[in-house]
Amino acid sequence: MKFIIERANLLKTLSHVQSIVEKRNTIPVLSNVKIEAQEDGISFKATDMDTEITEIVDAKTLETGATTAPAHMLYDIVRKLSDGSEVEITFPDERGQLTIASGRSKFALSTIGVEDFPVISGDKLPINFTMGKEELKDVIDRTQFAVSTEETRYYLNGLYVHAKKEGASNVLRVVATDGHRLACVESPLPQGAEDLAGVIIPRKTITEIRKLIDDNNVDNVNISLSENKVRFSFRDITLTSKLIDGTYPDYERVIPTDNDKNLELNVKELASAVDRVSVVAERTRAIKMITHPGKVDITTSSPDLGSAQEELEAKYDNESLEIGYNFRYLLDILAEVKGDTVRISFADASSPSVIHDTSDASAIYVLMPMRV
Repeated sequence: MKFIIERANLLKTLSHVQSIVEKRNTIPVLSNVKIEAQEDGISFKATDMDTEITEIVDAKTLETGATTAPAHMLYDIVRKLSDGSEVEITFPDERGQLTIASGRSKFALSTIGVEDFPVISGDKLPINFTMGKEELKDVIDRTQFAVSTEETRYYLNGLYVHAKKEGASNVLRVVATDGHRLACVESPLPQGAEDLAGVIIPRKTITEIRKLIDDNNVDNVNISLSENKVRFSFRDITLTSKLIDGTYPDYERVIPTDNDKNLELNVKELASAVDRVSVVAERTRAIKMITHPGKVDITTSSPDLGSAQEELEAKYDNESLEIGYNFRYLLDILAEVKGDTVRISFADASSPSVIHDTSDASAIYVLMPMRV
């Protein structure tokens, strides 16, 4: 195997594949990237046994062949080579190693044979549809923050995606919750996704595809699914992942439908006020929202640090209510409100609050209160 490749192209590809590779591995070959020189390009593949990425990049192939080499070390080497340089990669050298040569720099890395490299792709994926890049980014951004990181409830460690009949139309619904907050976003149902009964796409997979589509000039992403796998593909990149094998909870049951006290206010003013008050609430993360006709007070206090209060004009004409929130959870939701005004609906101080972007009915957020 021997090929010459531009350093910039190689670095971009390695940055994608090495992020799949875990830093610590009990199986040595999982620390490696599989490199295969073909006549029409160079294939790079990495996996952690749950997620697999393959990317094909243009290069001048002098000899075909394949091997595997340490992914993070190879990335670090290429990252430190000179901008604008060309890189020559050869395997095997006289000692059976992979050599990386550029200018006056030369490195030799130990390898593991490709016969030991696992493959998780290859299954048939019967559900196939296409989403626009911006549309996919939008549904990820507006839900990803609410994905749970607690491994005990593993079935919450991803985005729940399913087709849903909403009124007279069909929608693609994406849901995330960690038990403290819930994000539910709808998008027009793509052709081919009508039979999508419900899958849980892991957090790592969502994070990686979000970075990939942001890092590439692409218009559409092809998505394929089976009962246990999902594949995202565009141009010369394919990301395949196992789905989370579990039952997602009935999230619709926790979305209140009878919250009758509505507070409307400018979202930027609210986010700024919460952010300022949070300086004092950094330890407890607890703030209190006190509603009054025509205004709302946002307060916090700490025996050690002091107190803070902000007063904002608001549209509110119901009885006064005091309700506590984790300010970080509230700010995460407000960051995804695109319009000028946000509406927060309450039932009482101990029940979940519903948060809407008043200019966009496609998203709904639920936030559990805190005792303050």
